[in-house]
Amino acid sequence: MAMNINTLLLELLRKQGSDLLVATGHRPTYRIHGRLHQTDHPETTLEEAQLALDMVLSEQDAERLAVEQNQDFAYQVDLPGFGPRRFRGNAFYQRHGPSLVLRAIPIEIPTTSVLGLPQEITRLMDFHQGLLLVTGPTGSGKTTTLAALIDYVNKSRPLHVITIEDPVEFVHPIKKCMVVQRQVGTHVINFSSALRAALREDPDVILVGELRDLETMSLAITASETGHLVLGTLNTVSASQTVNRIINVFPASQQSQIRTMLGDSLRGVISQQLVPRLDGKGRAVAVEVMINTGAIGSMIRDAKMHQINSAIQTGHRYGMRLMDQSLVELVERAIVAGQDALDLAHDKSSFARIVGGVV
Repeated sequence: MAMNINTLLLELLRKQGSDLLVATGHRPTYRIHGRLHQTDHPETTLEEAQLALDMVLSEQDAERLAVEQNQDFAYQVDLPGFGPRRFRGNAFYQRHGPSLVLRAIPIEIPTTSVLGLPQEITRLMDFHQGLLLVTGPTGSGKTTTLAALIDYVNKSRPLHVITIEDPVEFVHPIKKCMVVQRQVGTHVINFSSALRAALREDPDVILVGELRDLETMSLAITASETGHLVLGTLNTVSASQTVNRIINVFPASQQSQIRTMLGDSLRGVISQQLVPRLDGKGRAVAVEVMINTGAIGSMIRDAKMHQINSAIQTGHRYGMRLMDQSLVELVERAIVAGQDALDLAHDKSSFARIVGGVV
């Protein structure tokens, strides 16, 4: 029986999976609660993979894939029993032929409490300007967290929100905000040009799907200093690493100035990872929260980033916590297994001592 991409997506949703992987020369595979599960379908032929691409890619996306050999896209389809569903996709080529990965986007935008995130982070959205970063490895739920934060604003006060995404994933309905969503490659050439244009489009909040390069980071910091609340993501695993990553992107001659700007404009960093739940019902979020107090701002300006972790550890009254503190809490509440948490801990020896006998 020939492979049908929509049938595979329907089965993915029935199994409560997050991703469908289709690669020429390999069996279609689901990612369910963070782990890979092969389907019973035979190895995907080159013809089947090409037919799948033809089904999910627009003509514009297909043309861009042929030129760039990689292409991000969004795919929407009406699936029996689930209705219209959106998927974030990436198409690419490998040695056997064309391949693609599709990630299911929840139909409803979850709240921060449903996601298991600390409520302190929503208070960061009450700022009228500044930079708020959501970080973590690929697949850690950064986009979902950003969507929840934008939805929080959308429910609470009338603002003009511009999102710059690649591709547009969660679709924000009309509530109190005017939410304008732009997709890189479709509505704008790239993140930096969209961000530069956004400064002239009267936004209150700007969401940048990914701070990919020096120009985008520079524009984001500038925007955060000029009366806008800017949200963005980085693939970093801690707050201190995030600050270092941004500063080190800039030439050495500019780093002192960037530290000063970042020390003043940064509102907070939310770093997150997903851990398989003990009950088998999905994954729980472990989150590190850094809120830019006066002390942390001084550390950034004075290039004392090595002191940030200590400030986070002792900043509980501000709503701060380290990643390992969050993991310990999940283990103590019997939400995740000690070994799974240990695998993601930053200081593994200290973590093992605290939770006691997980290794």
